Amino acid sequence: MKRELKKLSAVVPAYNEQEVLPLFCERMDAVLKTMGCAYEIILVDDGSRDATWQVIQEESKKNSHIRGLRFARNFGHQLAVTAGMDAADGDALVVIDADLQDPPEVIPEMVEKWREGYDVVYGKRKKREGETFLKKFTAFLYYRLLKAMSGTAIPLDTGDFRLLDRKVADVMGGMREHNRFLRGLSAWTGFSQCPVEYVRHERAAGKTKYTLKKMLKLAADGIIGYSAKPLTMAFFLGGGALGLTALCMIALLVFQILHGFALFPWVIALLFLLCGANLVFLGVIGAYIARIYDEAKNRPLYIISERTGHSGQA
Repeated sequence: MKRELKKLSAVVPAYNEQEVLPLFCERMDAVLKTMGCAYEIILVDDGSRDATWQVIQEESKKNSHIRGLRFARNFGHQLAVTAGMDAADGDALVVIDADLQDPPEVIPEMVEKWREGYDVVYGKRKKREGETFLKKFTAFLYYRLLKAMSGTAIPLDTGDFRLLDRKVADVMGGMREHNRFLRGLSAWTGFSQCPVEYVRHERAAGKTKYTLKKMLKLAADGIIGYSAKPLTMAFFLGGGALGLTALCMIALLVFQILHGFALFPWVIALLFLLCGANLVFLGVIGAYIARIYDEAKNRPLYIISERTGHSGQA
């Protein structure tokens, strides 16, 4: 027996998306109207510096299904999604970015998979349009590194575009981690999941807001947050570096005894190698300690300064 969907919530993080938001709202509303259920579109302004909030206010006045949340400052994409999930009250939630790279037209297929009984339906990119070779190559390497390093089976070539059942959203909402990696959290819960393949398009307008710094932080959150393997690797690599250095020092000592002079430049190089390895390993340990420090402060995940609109109507 298929599930009955009474209400669907769309959670949409937005940062400096004033150019694309009107088109996004138009396409999203057109898709959700066909679902045969009540729905809401929750737009979360992640501390934008342009007119994103003004656009959200205008869209919420034109459409009673749209409501908005505004952060007091930029808290980041993952926390913007978290705030939207906290505010949503649908039987199922769809997480989708506002840039239209992930097409809203895929949502009905996701909902159909949910009706069949799957609790997590994630979008799997079979093609990425408008991205450079470097971006595609680094994404390819990252997802496979994450799979190798993580203790959680996170699907390859997926982003945050996904549909979550209410019980999955509730479980994820109860995990108040500050350094969040939502696609990892949804996989960690262990609920049944399946993919829906789609073509990821170019941005409809504007520029990507995921800078290299943000992508590296997300990558670190995905690896450090779901695996202790970096610490294990640091231990074994550190032991290996120490053993190799000891062997080299013995070899240099034997060379000095046999030939009567020492290779001091090589000794110095080995010392620098050992010091560099130690600094790398200390950095790995420091990353884990920094996470503990963030959690120990127990600050709120985000701060909402304004709200607009009402809950969606049928």
